[in-house]
Amino acid sequence: MTLDPVHVDSIADLAAYLARHVDDADHVDVAARIWEGFLDPLYGPDGRVVAEPVDEKRLRAVDAEDVALASAPFETVHGLDSGTINPTTFKNGLVVDLAQAAMASVPSDLELHRHRSMVAATHVTDDTVPLDEPWRKVDEGYCRWRVMQVPKVNRYAEGIVHALALYLAESSHALEHAETVSDLLILDGPLYPVELLNWRERDAELRALSEELKPRSVVENYVRLVESFVERDVPICGFVKNPASKRIVGTLREGDREIDVPWTDDAAFFTKLLERRDDDTAAPERERTRGPEGRRTDELTFTNWFVSRGGVDATVATDGDAYGVERKLDPQLYETCFFVVYEPQTDVLYRVETPYAFARDEDTREAITRQILGDVAARRGPPEAVAKADELARISAREKSSLRRKFSETLDSDEVKRYDEVRWGDLE
Repeated sequence: MTLDPVHVDSIADLAAYLARHVDDADHVDVAARIWEGFLDPLYGPDGRVVAEPVDEKRLRAVDAEDVALASAPFETVHGLDSGTINPTTFKNGLVVDLAQAAMASVPSDLELHRHRSMVAATHVTDDTVPLDEPWRKVDEGYCRWRVMQVPKVNRYAEGIVHALALYLAESSHALEHAETVSDLLILDGPLYPVELLNWRERDAELRALSEELKPRSVVENYVRLVESFVERDVPICGFVKNPASKRIVGTLREGDREIDVPWTDDAAFFTKLLERRDDDTAAPERERTRGPEGRRTDELTFTNWFVSRGGVDATVATDGDAYGVERKLDPQLYETCFFVVYEPQTDVLYRVETPYAFARDEDTREAITRQILGDVAARRGPPEAVAKADELARISAREKSSLRRKFSETLDSDEVKRYDEVRWGDLE
């Protein structure tokens, strides 16, 4: 059933009403005020530094075409990603998610692309059923798989098996092939497993779970991964395609700062700060490429690098406990540093993270910056290494359905179906 014209007109009236009452014309000024007055450094309500510039605080711009055509700082770039079939509950009480991780290389390395690490994370309510299995190799050693039984919980079983399968597959595969990377590794996603780190900020059951050995062992993989790359002096970074953190805007709302923060997350704030529009009354120095609503699309805009110690980043800060994992290097070297880049043609903001061990060096952080800018400008999206890793690790909707049926047949138990799956089918 479609909308009638009267319904469309009503929706237009609703939009007009909202437009009259919600005006973001002054948000640019608010963003500029925050940038100028609160981020060098940004203090929490307890006086702790939540974020501060690694170097000079500044907003930067680069011609998109020029940076796309410039020579890349790194000869080879590797990307890493993992994909899952999504959590599946069966009528026998088993909850399972299957993840596979893959590493891609630019230029291509087909032998490397063939390697896979697969993890089935399982949850059962019966304590007498042991399901843990060590790594097993198949496909002439190119593929390995294991089963991991997650700690028993009353709630969140689906979210827990998903997070542990995803992060164990990704971190294990990265450690297994770390020596293959000689110039730069880009993780598809954040530098550390933020979903696991977030458990400490959730309710009592998830906080208790964060003390268990298995989630801590997964976090340890990421700590050891950072150490491996620091010790070999090979940069590693995370490319966050959908940044949703609230570390800055959340801190700004705390305490008495006499400023109204209108954005729900940091990405909205930085987008407002970095988006550029030509003044219709001004004569531009040269012909500009314009996007919707007069948005300039000829340049990428981006920030300097910041050290982040707010939210989950506090866990790996110098004064954090690193989830109880022993750190072998100076704790400061693990701190999360980031910059954000705004791609105007698609109107999308990305966040790039690297440990302070690499961000502290001007040449290294500039090389990472130029590499990311060149890739984003050339592709109008994520770097090629990340896109290739995503393609290798992704499990399609058809494959997900097939794998769930395989599990169901082998377990001799039907999947617990939900109405949305019947109505819409399997979704990516």
